[in-house]
Amino acid sequence: MKAERTARHFTGMCDLSSEGLEAVLERAVAMKAEHRAGRSRPLLAGRTLAMIFQKPSLRTRVSFESGMTQLGGHAIYLAPSDVSIGQRETTEDIARVLSRMVDAITARTFGHDIVTDLAAHATVPVVNALSDHEHPCQVLADLQTVREQRGTLAGRKLAYVGDGNNVCHSLLLGCALAGMSVSVATPQGYEPKPDVVRRAAEIAARFNGRVEVVRDPFEAVRRADAVYTDVWASMGQEAEAEKRKRVFPPYQVNTRLIAAAGGDALILHCLPAHYGDEIEFAVSRTPQSVLFDQAENRLHAQKALLCTLLNV
Repeated sequence: MKAERTARHFTGMCDLSSEGLEAVLERAVAMKAEHRAGRSRPLLAGRTLAMIFQKPSLRTRVSFESGMTQLGGHAIYLAPSDVSIGQRETTEDIARVLSRMVDAITARTFGHDIVTDLAAHATVPVVNALSDHEHPCQVLADLQTVREQRGTLAGRKLAYVGDGNNVCHSLLLGCALAGMSVSVATPQGYEPKPDVVRRAAEIAARFNGRVEVVRDPFEAVRRADAVYTDVWASMGQEAEAEKRKRVFPPYQVNTRLIAAAGGDALILHCLPAHYGDEIEFAVSRTPQSVLFDQAENRLHAQKALLCTLLNV
């Protein structure tokens, strides 16, 4: 039987301090270099990761499974039919059972409360692999990507254009922790949650950054080092998709918008992309587009995160 212990979790960006975030990003860059040189180390040999999924995934599942394999460990994919949270058994019981059998848990869920409930009852680290409130693992990869392309994060500006969703929340908090400024442009009624904006602004002020939410996407991208967008309707919002398609076209990331940013701004999207909606296909294939660097960096950032949480 495993001894009970206090685990360190990653349910949202603010589970890391500014220094902790920098340390994870530094480690992710080093692990990427090791992997590309064929020198990945089995730092998690004998360790097992349980992956609870309520939503389908490409990047999240493959990056966590591949990452555990490269680190010498093992990942177990638990589909919605395997773990019917709140139906077959409670979140508390799932957390307690898995804590006796695995070394860490990731959860890709609809409700953020599921992630926090797992963390409240698990004695192993719990990682938010996406919830309706935050997508922090994605933003670790995003920050790693900007850091690789621009050398530093502090003092940079990121503009986010589109729906004020879970990715937007994690970007606000993560960029603030990194000393970046964030300008978010959304249509009225689709803004990020006010409490997240307030918290991000408070953090940003401590690290010489700035947070703003505006209506005009051209105002948001002015002098931006990076322009980011995401789908207009996330999973679970399919019923709103047609309405959103009528509201969001002025917020498309296209050639005109990137020119307004200065022309050389990095272009980011967490994928999957709906080309012709939130982003123009041609823009996604320009030299400053880093969409696929972001996708690859999910692997390296999450390896660094897991090793940090497991004290390896």
